[in-house]
Amino acid sequence: MVQRHRRTGGAVVAAAAVGLMAVTSGCSHTDAAADGTGGGDPADAVRKAADSVVRAGSSKASTSMEMASGGTRVTIRGKGVYDFRQQRGRFQVVLPQDPAGDDGHRPITELMTAGALYMKNRGAGVPSDKWVRIETRSLSDGNLVTGGATDPLAAAELLRGARKVGFVGEERVGGVEVRHYRGVADLRAAARAASPGQRGALGVAAAKGFSRGSVPFDVFLDEEGRVRKLRQRFAVADANVASTTLLYDFGVPAKVRLPAEKDIFAGKIAGQ
Repeated sequence: MVQRHRRTGGAVVAAAAVGLMAVTSGCSHTDAAADGTGGGDPADAVRKAADSVVRAGSSKASTSMEMASGGTRVTIRGKGVYDFRQQRGRFQVVLPQDPAGDDGHRPITELMTAGALYMKNRGAGVPSDKWVRIETRSLSDGNLVTGGATDPLAAAELLRGARKVGFVGEERVGGVEVRHYRGVADLRAAARAASPGQRGALGVAAAKGFSRGSVPFDVFLDEEGRVRKLRQRFAVADANVASTTLLYDFGVPAKVRLPAEKDIFAGKIAGQ
C-alpha cells in the first residue's frame, strides 16, 4: 500500500492509496499518581477503554498520522464518524502535498469495517465512482496504519494489551476533564483479549505487522472511561509512525452504508 519516491535531499514517502504507514520513555509510578486514579489499577482502567467506547455506541472522530523516514516527515489527516457497536466508520482522509508542491489531491473516502477497508477516490487507475475493497486480514498491520487513518475501535482494542501503565495526571481535552495514562501495549496480548470482530486483524498485526511487538501509547480517558484522545507509536520497517485519534460527540448518528458489489472495482490497481 505504500510507494516510496526518492528525490535529491532525502526520501519522500507518498501515499499510493492513502497508504502511509516515535517511542516514549518508561513510566514512573508514584503514590500521588496512584491516588489520582481513584485508588484503582491504571492498567485495568486502560484495558477497559474499548468496552467503554462500545457502550457509548458511536462518536465523531478525527485522526492524524505522522510518518518520519529518511529525515522527511509527512502527515495525513482524517475526520468522520464511527459506530462502535456495528464496528463501522466513515472518514474523509486528506493527503499531504506532492513533493512538487501540488495540493490538488481529492479527499479519499474510507469505510472501515471489522473485515474490510473500502476506499473511494483511490486513484491509481480506479474510476472515481468505484470503491476499492481490501480485506483487513490481508493487511500486515491490521489497518492500524495502512489506511492513513487508524481504525478507532482497533486503536482502542489494542489497549487491551496494556502493560507498564502509569498515571500521568489530570488534564483537559476538548473542554473535558480527562485522566492521562502512559504505557506500552503488547500486540500479542491485545490480540488474545480482543473482541471477536477485531481479533483476526490484531493477530495479523502481532505476527508480522511491525518491527516491534509492543506499541507505546498515551491515552486520555474521561470520567466514564471512554477514550477522548489516544496517541500510539508504531515502528514500521525503516519508519516511525505516530497515530493520534480524538473521539468526541459520543452518541451521534453514525450509520455507515457499505457499497454494493457492483460499485466495487474489480480491475487491477496500478502499482500493485
